[in-house]
Amino acid sequence: MRGRAPSFFEGDPEAFSGLRFNVETEAFQFYAPMKMKDDPLWIDVTKLYAGGFSASFGQLRDLTWAADRLDLYVDRLQQLRNIGDREFHIEQITGADKTVDVVVDIFNRVNSGGTKLSKGDLALARICSEWGDARPTMRRNLDRWAERDLSFTPDWLLRNVNAVATGRAPFSALEDVSASDFEDALYKTLHNIDYVLGLLSGRLGLDHDRVLMGRYAVPVLSRLMHRTGGRFADNAETDRALYWYVHAALRGRFAGSTETFLAKDLETVEASGIDGVIASLSRTRKNNMSIDAEDFEGVGKGSRSYPLLYMITRVRDGRDLLTGRSLGHESASVEVHEIFPKAALAKHGYTRAEVNAIANFAFVSPSSAVGLSGADPAAYLTGLQPQVLTSQWIPQDPRLWEIENYREFLTARRELLAAATGEFLDDLLAGRHPWDRELQVVQVSEEPAESDVRVAQISALVEEFAELGFSSAARDAEIADPETGRVLAVAELFWSDGLQAGQGKPVVLELDPDEADLPRLMELGYEVFSSVDTLRGFVQRRSAVVSGDEEDQGVGAPVEPVVDIPEVEDGAFDRVMFGVIETCRTELGYNPQYLREMVLQHGAVGATRRLLASPTVSDGFVRLWDAGRLDLTVEALVVDPRFVSLFGDRERAVAQDRLDRSRQGVDRTA
Repeated sequence: MRGRAPSFFEGDPEAFSGLRFNVETEAFQFYAPMKMKDDPLWIDVTKLYAGGFSASFGQLRDLTWAADRLDLYVDRLQQLRNIGDREFHIEQITGADKTVDVVVDIFNRVNSGGTKLSKGDLALARICSEWGDARPTMRRNLDRWAERDLSFTPDWLLRNVNAVATGRAPFSALEDVSASDFEDALYKTLHNIDYVLGLLSGRLGLDHDRVLMGRYAVPVLSRLMHRTGGRFADNAETDRALYWYVHAALRGRFAGSTETFLAKDLETVEASGIDGVIASLSRTRKNNMSIDAEDFEGVGKGSRSYPLLYMITRVRDGRDLLTGRSLGHESASVEVHEIFPKAALAKHGYTRAEVNAIANFAFVSPSSAVGLSGADPAAYLTGLQPQVLTSQWIPQDPRLWEIENYREFLTARRELLAAATGEFLDDLLAGRHPWDRELQVVQVSEEPAESDVRVAQISALVEEFAELGFSSAARDAEIADPETGRVLAVAELFWSDGLQAGQGKPVVLELDPDEADLPRLMELGYEVFSSVDTLRGFVQRRSAVVSGDEEDQGVGAPVEPVVDIPEVEDGAFDRVMFGVIETCRTELGYNPQYLREMVLQHGAVGATRRLLASPTVSDGFVRLWDAGRLDLTVEALVVDPRFVSLFGDRERAVAQDRLDRSRQGVDRTA
């Protein structure tokens, strides 16, 4: 009604604006430009309440074609406005037994269709009632860290404050903390966090959001510092704390049941200091704290291996491959470089997991990244100095630089990386890592858009969902088992709080199902999708049910009206389409079941028009691009001269653009 977020709200403020009401269907939906632009039947709900009835009525007054329904529309708008005058009964549930946990459980059961309340929300609500600047102070500091490319949630900061104020993990411990004590603990916590972040950046090189692993280890370190007046006892304790931090992050100490393990470690650090939590973690590892080659088997930038590679490159003075200069000293920014180009690996039949292996990543300056883009390692590695190769842990056996020996290259490089990382961590534990050099913050440059059609498909999906009002998804997100911390998937997209924040189950898009434990994800209550098409279909069906627009069941509405097509023999396009489907099955071993179902439901032309209307290319298009058979795509049929009269100019332009972009991508990376 107000169109703005309350002062205490920490989520996406767009959730409080953009709601539309259709006076014809009485459906509510968030603004969707393609569907609602220039359609006067969709009324801005906030404008109706804040701007007055006349503004919205004026939008309908000129509907000459609907003059006989105008009174009905006005009545519906008045009913909508009257919602603001309703009185609601408030049921009060009180009692000493209503702890934070109980109240949150009650709230979330009653409010099951709305935004979920966290235990931190309720714990902080009482503090805010006594100290009104509590939440704004926290927000100002969260924003301050965000300016340094370090993103934290309010709950994470509250965990840190709770650790300092009470030494405990459950938010219920804050029930007995006064507002003045909370304020004091907050300012001490901010100091502690800043100091720890400075160490993680200056000693470990972990200086930006993507590489800041193990965030829930920070409350433990913050509590340890609190015990000794806001600092570590000495340099030796500092480095042992960093040693524990890296191992805790790498082993997924807090990736499982965060509160349970945080409670254990806070209790241990209180009793036995940093040596106690090191010993405790070692026991869970059966006294094996070594770094193994398996620790670098991660895939994609969301895996734990990525920050580990970045860290060892920074602390062990990795050098730029082309210039030989030290990264982070003579280069203010770096980029990820694939030693073996992705396109070449894909052409040789390596799996996506192998193509995106962390052990194929190196860090170089932006200019070197351009110079080395798409280069054959068998050619360019030959001319590099041995000490430069050593600084990036690249095996120096030329045989491993041949693409047919890529798997052996990965194995050898993982072993070199593991040995270097293990040596560094041992130095930290023993106090041997020198203190005479502080690492400077290095900016990791945004990489140019990849020509991979699958990447483009995912990016288009993200943009499409953003227009629908959904929350932002984490990309390349590692998802761990809450009980064991075991990695279950590194998902292309992950909505941890549901497609709309706080509503619904977590949603996972995992396009390499063979590389993930999908049964366990589903057992844990995740909505799991292994294709973009099925996720889009799920969203559209859900939207159709919510809006009452039951006819909107397809991938997208046709963008141009169907025209008479006397030039094309009846059924010719259908026959060719089914021939393409059969060719995919027999020649490529690929059964385009989704396309077949669409053709059976809408006909070949109708199915094609729906696919063209979608802003996202289909899974079938990506699969055929991978196979080098764009000639079998529906887009290729649309631009086929035989069927030129079946589709409008815009549809043919969309099809041609997709084909051109994809072919350019192949040529550019070949």
